Amino acid sequence: MANLVPEKLNDFRVYKDGGHLVGVADLQLPSFEAMTETVRGAGIAGEYESPNIGHFQSMKLTLNWRVLNENFTSVMAPKVMSFDCRGANQVLDASSGVYSQVPCRVFVRGIPTKNEPGKMEKGSPYDGSTEFEVSYIKIDINGKTLVELDKLNYKYVVDGTDYLAGVRKALGM
Repeated sequence: MANLVPEKLNDFRVYKDGGHLVGVADLQLPSFEAMTETVRGAGIAGEYESPNIGHFQSMKLTLNWRVLNENFTSVMAPKVMSFDCRGANQVLDASSGVYSQVPCRVFVRGIPTKNEPGKMEKGSPYDGSTEFEVSYIKIDINGKTLVELDKLNYKYVVDGTDYLAGVRKALGM
């Protein structure tokens, strides 16, 4: 049995609405922070936070830019955009000493909510950024979907289980 050590993201590319987006230094992927409600009352020793299954707080994707170029303004329009972020995870087989590259993909749909052009300083990057409110995200590793969240269509799948299927059925969807 192979002893695989996932080491790092070797490289990645970002495709906006099907075209390659250049000038991106890095991405900050969104957090999955569940919406919760405090439960307390008779029969409960204290209280606890109960997640509203499949419902999440505001989720942000941030594109960080090295320099200002036409790609920076292409993501400023107030409309939903899609980003196909494709990478190669570098993995070491510790038994054989052989490296391999495992494909990873994060597909996101969202609308821009914040644009920071950055600063101008001689000999330095601008360090600007664009932030998007995420309504859809899907994370695949090596062709397998790990998680898919579609806030507008009541879909939340983790490791093949759709945790909002019962909600859709109850709502007549």
